[in-house]
Amino acid sequence: MEPSSGSRDAGPAVTPVAAVLPAGGSGERLGGATPKQFCAVQGRPLVSYTVRAMERISWISNIIVVVSPENIETMKSIIEKYGHKRVVIVKGGITRHRSIFNGLKVFVENEFSNHLLQKPEVVIIHDAVRPFVEEDILSKVVMAAKEYGAAGAIRPLVSTVIASAADGCLDHSLERARYRASEMPQAFLFDIIYEAYQQCTDYDLDYGTECLHLALKYCKTNAKLVEGTADLWKVTYKRDLYAAESIIKDNLSQQVCVIADVKEAVAQIGFLLHETLKSQIEAVSISLSKNDSRLQNIFSGQCYNFVCINDKKYAIQETQQLVDMLEKSDLPLLYPVVLISMHLDISENISFSIGIEELTRIKKFAGEMKKKNILVYGLLIQYKDHLVLQKIVNSAAALIMALIKDRNPELIGQLLVA
Repeated sequence: MEPSSGSRDAGPAVTPVAAVLPAGGSGERLGGATPKQFCAVQGRPLVSYTVRAMERISWISNIIVVVSPENIETMKSIIEKYGHKRVVIVKGGITRHRSIFNGLKVFVENEFSNHLLQKPEVVIIHDAVRPFVEEDILSKVVMAAKEYGAAGAIRPLVSTVIASAADGCLDHSLERARYRASEMPQAFLFDIIYEAYQQCTDYDLDYGTECLHLALKYCKTNAKLVEGTADLWKVTYKRDLYAAESIIKDNLSQQVCVIADVKEAVAQIGFLLHETLKSQIEAVSISLSKNDSRLQNIFSGQCYNFVCINDKKYAIQETQQLVDMLEKSDLPLLYPVVLISMHLDISENISFSIGIEELTRIKKFAGEMKKKNILVYGLLIQYKDHLVLQKIVNSAAALIMALIKDRNPELIGQLLVA
């Protein structure tokens, strides 16, 4: 199950293309003991998002992830857990350039791989901590690299660049309109960038940061600069992790599936809830049937949010049935799924009452589901007057949207009242 990320059909007319992802940084600027590429965002390591962004593009034949020696086993476990394909792990060097060089060597030197991979015509170099790269910009830099030998994404400078004198005072400033920030991804004809790395000095390998500069300095290749999008930013500081999580949450909150059966009360609530929610996000409404092919299509699509309407107070049979179907679909849950178990109480007595036993059962069920990457929340609707039903549904919809957008694992098993 994946949030939508655009078409994956069209690609550059070049075969093959490979990607090298340097992921050997220590994350000193981020702070903390965990390198930023392995920090969890919505329960999933950042590097996994970047690998998946490359993996979803069919015309990228191999993805080389370069990590420090002490993190090789960690990276292997990530590949296994999230089912990544076409990935080769390579031991990194002591600097960024040395790591990238090692990543390129897997195509020409047996020392760096159990078997030589097919040498690509074009190789993409992209930071493992830039998870939001799209196929469009990758295709553009690959096509430009095929024509010019090298290409890289750029963005306008946000701040003016200044130079300080030896005494700490302003020496001069650069005309911001003439300069651009170099971003990732970058792409190169493989033979050009590999030759550049073979020729470059130890000083460049140890202190350089710009791959495009190596192609220019050692191979006289002037890179084509391609205007990039605003989402190419790099996770560097802790605040960037929060921003990344916000973007991922927003991507996961674009669709909700309302599941209700044909019973009159349930069907009515399901209809009103669907109509209310669809004014805010894409909403689909289906019945909970084992033969419902639409539900299977939703499982294999981009929906990570479900509202299951139960016609009995605090019963979870319908919700359990949905979980069973989700598990039988045999689709990996790469992101946390939000499952809101809605309970109807349409009795004449509208006073709120629930026993410890019912609360414990809901809490226990939610705890078991969390282990499966499913976040379960309870929502109670109480009414006897149909004249106020729409108002109650509006309140329920607002709670549902808040739960979907926040995706807070600390709130699982709670029973909220609309």
